[in-house]
This record gives sequence, C-alpha cells and structure tokens, in this order.
Amino acid sequence: MTLGGVWCAPGRVNLIGEHTDYNDGFVLPLALAQRVLCTAVPRRSDRRLVATSAQAVGSPLDVLDPAPGSVDGWGAYPAGVLWALRAAGHDAGGLMLALDGDLPPGAGLSSSAAVCCAVALACNDLFGLGLDRVALARLAQRAENDFVGAPVGIMDQMAVLHGLAGHAIFLDTRSLAVRPVPLRLAEHGLAILVIDTRAPHRLVSSEYAARRRDCERAAAALGVAALRDATASRLGGLRDGVLRRRAGHVVTENARVLDVVGLLDAGRDPREIGPALTASHESLRDDFEVSCPELDTAVDAALAAGAHGARMTGGGFGGCAIALVDQPAVPAVVGAVRAAFAARGFGEPAPFVAVPSDGARRLL
Repeated sequence: MTLGGVWCAPGRVNLIGEHTDYNDGFVLPLALAQRVLCTAVPRRSDRRLVATSAQAVGSPLDVLDPAPGSVDGWGAYPAGVLWALRAAGHDAGGLMLALDGDLPPGAGLSSSAAVCCAVALACNDLFGLGLDRVALARLAQRAENDFVGAPVGIMDQMAVLHGLAGHAIFLDTRSLAVRPVPLRLAEHGLAILVIDTRAPHRLVSSEYAARRRDCERAAAALGVAALRDATASRLGGLRDGVLRRRAGHVVTENARVLDVVGLLDAGRDPREIGPALTASHESLRDDFEVSCPELDTAVDAALAAGAHGARMTGGGFGGCAIALVDQPAVPAVVGAVRAAFAARGFGEPAPFVAVPSDGARRLL
C-alpha cells in the first residue's frame, strides 16, 4: 500500500459510432485534454470513504460502507467505484480523496466516467489490486450501472482508460478488443471543433433507456443476440416502423465506423471521413431521434460555414456536437455557430478544439 498520489482521467468525444455501444457494435472515440484530477490517500484505520469535489458546494462525502441508494449527487460516483471493487471481492480499504478538473459536467463529455476511472485507477494502485484496464473499465461501468443507476455502456470507460495522444480508439464493444487509430489532423491542417451547446439534457435518462429497450426489442424480433448481428437486408422484416428506424441507425452506423477506420488506417486525408460524420448525425436525428434543436443548429451552422462533416456526440437531447474543419476556418465556424444560436434565441455555446490525448494515468 502506497502513501498516496494524484491520478487523472480525461473526458472523451466520440468521433463516430454513438449508440452502437450497447448493441455490441463498433465505436471510435478519442480522449480529450480536459480531465478530472483525483488526489487520493488510503485510510489505514477503517473502510471509510471521505471525499470532496472542488466543483461541488456543500459538505464532503463521508460514508463507511457505501451501498446502492445510500449516496446521491456527485459523491455517488466515487462511492460506487469503492462499492463495485468490494462487491467484486477486491480488498479496497478506506480512502480520502479530492476531485478537481476542467471537464465540464453534463456536457456529454463523459465526466462521470472520468471520475469513476480516476478513482478506480487510484484504488488499483493504492491497494495493489493488480487489475488491468479492461477490468477497471468494467468495474467503473458497474459503478454507474448498479450504484448510480445510469444504464451506460462500456465505451466511455474504455476510451478514458485507453486514450492515446494523436489517435482515436477503435473499440469492438462485444469483444472489448481495442486499438489506436492514427488521427493525422495537424499534418492535414485540420481540427475537430467541439461545440458544447450548453443545452440541458432533456429527458436524457428516460429516453436513453427507451432507446435501449427499442434496440433490444428489434434484436429479439430479428432473432439476433444484438443489433450488431443484424444486416440491412433483414430490416424490412421489422413491421414496427419505429423499431425499423432504430435498428437501421445501428446497422448503418456500424458500417460507417468501419468505413472511417478503414480510411484512417490507410492514411487517407481525414477530410474524407466528413460525409460519414454528417450521415451519422442525420441518422441520429431522423432514425434514432436523439438530437435536439441546439444540436441540429450547431451541425447545420458548422456545415454551412465550411465544415467537412459534423454530428452530435454523446447521449443526445443536449450536450455537444463536433465538426471536422480546416484549422484556419475554426474562427469562422465558431462565429457562424454563435450567430446561429443568437438568431434562434439559444444560450451562448462554448466551442473548443479537441486535442486527442492520453488516457487515465498516475501523475504523482
């Protein structure tokens, strides 16, 4: 057991593949430079968790043996990690930790996964648990699923833990095979612009769960284990139009991910992936129906200003969009998005350029 240290975990954006995560599909996220910091010291006297957050107002979290339903708010995430570790039979003792960072919560940039992964990595090191990063990702996911009650997939945790500077992360969510894919943006004069719409997530929890149910019903109707196994030729057999659209999005999105990975692996100009990004957004908007006026406005304004492709990213109903733009055009695209938001009476968006970065790690 070590004396203590500082760990960090980045946020993520998904280049393409949203909502194929819980259908055993393919996704292509990248880790961001924005991150959560976790300073942690083991408590040798008891099994108590004492935690603070620089972004939360109020009393610190102080809980002896956290159990599902016993902690809410921001504290449920670190408490959930400790619970998940102990429930899996790992000898995780007491802990004092402080959270900080520059990753905005509620923006669809996986701030919750970053918190869970930073805490899980700290516990792994402090208590000598010897877990690999896939195991840590599963435990972080369980903390969100079974302790917090959020039905998230595994993509966020795997992206946070496996990020690599200058690369996107190609993940098969069925096998959890993961590998970096070169994202040669700078040498082609390109940038990924993230547009935080600052739109509140409208009904995101209930709608996210509803989409999962739709996908499960569609898979059952098609006689496959998950929509990852469905083909476009079989979708006509779905009599329910809603299920047909949901399944159609998943099937075509998996194909888009594979196409994008193939282009990037071949060293092609990343501008060539732009049409796939835009097609992804159109499918998310029309077939999966998880967009919102702010996201559509951001995408449309970016494309009109010269972006090579754009799409929403995250769970939907708010959060962020991304646009693939020429570096010199970033100010013009930002200006166009701001003007479009003002014209629609929306609040001020918060754009920034994404820097594909390394994943969670120990700093000190």
